[in-house]
Amino acid sequence: MTTPIRVLIADDQVMVRQGFTVLLDAEPGIEVAGQAVDGLDALDKAAELAPDVVLMDIRMPGLNGIEATRRLTEAAGSTVKVLVLTTFDLDEYVYEALRAGASGFLLKDASAAELAQAVRVVAAGDALLAPSITKRLIAEFSRMAAAPRAPLKERVGDLTERETEVLSLIAQGLSNAEIAERLVVAEQTVKTHVSRMLVKLGLRDRTQAAVFAYETGLVRPAGY
Repeated sequence: MTTPIRVLIADDQVMVRQGFTVLLDAEPGIEVAGQAVDGLDALDKAAELAPDVVLMDIRMPGLNGIEATRRLTEAAGSTVKVLVLTTFDLDEYVYEALRAGASGFLLKDASAAELAQAVRVVAAGDALLAPSITKRLIAEFSRMAAAPRAPLKERVGDLTERETEVLSLIAQGLSNAEIAERLVVAEQTVKTHVSRMLVKLGLRDRTQAAVFAYETGLVRPAGY
């Protein structure tokens, strides 16, 4: 029997926590391990419950979701994935959460099916959540950033030509299957390139790779 995906829900609104709990507990292969009322509570509950995925509200009193995400994902040996919750898709706070280590984001008015799919995608770590939206979000706020940071740009040089190409395609929102078709290689070959690229760059997942690609200037937002 497959081990269920354990989820921690962190939100200061009790109705949101309870609503998401009901929706997720009804989904096969997913169980809600607990709830947290703010960022500090999320850190404590995550240490206690060891969830696979944390649904993290960005705006919470005390420790906000961005800093809580940073602390969770930067902790030694951390494997937890963070999915941030927001009211608006083009939100600078969401971009900061992605930079802090979140694997993706979800609108609070998402359907039960969208919520469950997002949790499964983030837990698997094998796809960029909502590629069209996440790519647009990253591009929007990368456009506002300063010139590519030299230390980051230099790190691209550690990659092989093929790994650099794969990184660029990930940032454009392509899945492994789509990259395999584009490069005319097996999907397993793409997975190998992705894994090696993430290790070389010290990145957690595809979302972080996309942020990295924009911030180093490897991929430029549309119109730039």
